[in-house]
Amino acid sequence: MSKLRAYVALTKPRVIELLLVTTLPAMILANYPNGFPNLFLVINVLIGGALSAGSANAFNCYIDADIDKIMKRTKNRPLVTGELTKTEALWFAYITAFASSGYLWLTAGWLSAMLSLAAIAFYVLIYTLLLKRRTPQNIVWGGAAGAMPVLIGWAAVTGELSVASWLLFLIIFLWTPPHYWPLSMKYRDDYSAAGVPMLPVVRKPAVVGAQILLYSWAMVTSSLLLIPASNMGLIYTVCAALFGLWFTIEATVLYRQSIAGKVTSPMRLFHGSISYLTVLFLAVAVDPLVHISIF
Repeated sequence: MSKLRAYVALTKPRVIELLLVTTLPAMILANYPNGFPNLFLVINVLIGGALSAGSANAFNCYIDADIDKIMKRTKNRPLVTGELTKTEALWFAYITAFASSGYLWLTAGWLSAMLSLAAIAFYVLIYTLLLKRRTPQNIVWGGAAGAMPVLIGWAAVTGELSVASWLLFLIIFLWTPPHYWPLSMKYRDDYSAAGVPMLPVVRKPAVVGAQILLYSWAMVTSSLLLIPASNMGLIYTVCAALFGLWFTIEATVLYRQSIAGKVTSPMRLFHGSISYLTVLFLAVAVDPLVHISIF
């Protein structure tokens, strides 16, 4: 039983949960105006998506085992504690990668399967191996892999990708830096000790705060662009505007603190970013089902 828990921990289930929160709303919007998409398709995409994300995270744990030993935040991961060997982790990562792609090919179509495989490859080869230890822009490009589930879900429903699907992708892509950099600010010493050049490690707090604010503005703008691109109604419009305003205010507070050299609670924005994305995509899901036109 402990071994099973270790394999589950290897997949980083909290990260998977956040990814799946964005997948279902994307599928509902893709199926507009035909109501809720086929339930079996939804279940299959969520299963395939969970396997895909779990595989990418397992590869990440395998590659970054040396870093995880150093950082307090990751010291309890199964490869650090010895609950799993690196060989076990690598086999698990490969098996779940092929299982996710094969499962999605059979149940959701070739495009979803190829997008899933591309997401794993990008996260492992580009983010983890190439960028993470070399550039402070690592998490920016790493966000592309985290944004792929919306494309996978959209492709499963429609068999293609539209402007609206790419805007959903863009929202998550731009959301990733203001989500992750506050966490990096809190654990700056950990990343520095591990030799990972996260932006808060190699730049002054004022620069980090400014970057967070700029990405927040861009993210909110992209969320508003979805309104005309996908004929979003009143529910989404109100949520995107109000919560976008709230997020930019929180990002501005962090920016002002960083200029003053007194960043007291960076995790406030980190946790707030999770709430923001959850509410925004809940609105993406509800709006097509209870559509109140504003045009």
